[in-house]
Amino acid sequence: MGVEIREAPVSDDEFEEMKQFVHDYLAASVESEDEGGRMRWYPWHSAEYRYNHILNVAELATEIAEQEGANVDVTRVAALFHDIAKLEAEQDVHAEAGARVAREYLYTRTDYPESFVEQVCSAVEDHSYEGDIEEMPLETQCLMEADLLDKVGANGTTLMLLRMGYEARTHMDANEMVGRVLERGEDAIERIRSDTAESMAHQRIKRVRWFKEWLEGEIADVDPEADAEPDIDPDI
Repeated sequence: MGVEIREAPVSDDEFEEMKQFVHDYLAASVESEDEGGRMRWYPWHSAEYRYNHILNVAELATEIAEQEGANVDVTRVAALFHDIAKLEAEQDVHAEAGARVAREYLYTRTDYPESFVEQVCSAVEDHSYEGDIEEMPLETQCLMEADLLDKVGANGTTLMLLRMGYEARTHMDANEMVGRVLERGEDAIERIRSDTAESMAHQRIKRVRWFKEWLEGEIADVDPEADAEPDIDPDI
């Protein structure tokens, strides 16, 4: 079970203030860069996409925390800050950088107990951990599972298809790209530990499988050679 902290629950107004801070921080991170830095022309590297991803993860993490008995306030606040430094720090250090931003915000703008602040910052710092999720505190587990879930399902499929357009690929590559979303979903299932997140993952993967089946049928009608393996960057 998660550690309960009841002395200073986060009010809706306080949470909205945090959301505004995160939004503005991401926007400032992009504005302070030279034009074109870190492929800003890719939608998922923009401040708008990153903020939307953060909100998605916060919603998913909150639902998982509620069902799994984790501290909801710790989980949802950590989810808000988990990628706040994503646009200004390198991938391998963005979690630590985000924890620093969260710590400064929570200590200077709120009066939450130190134990609460440190649990939030620990979850932010550890959310990119690639080992066994069960080794992490329950609140961190909920955040990590929510982060995995946002990359699969209909949302993840849409992003992959958007990427095709930006890389000047045709619709004939769509089936293979959707397959990558399925692979990502299957990888997520292997890492996820909670019953709540596992149920969510299976539901999302089912939607992608349906879409892929429909896509295969329609593409096959247009081009019988659609099953040929396209030249796709393996890092996508």
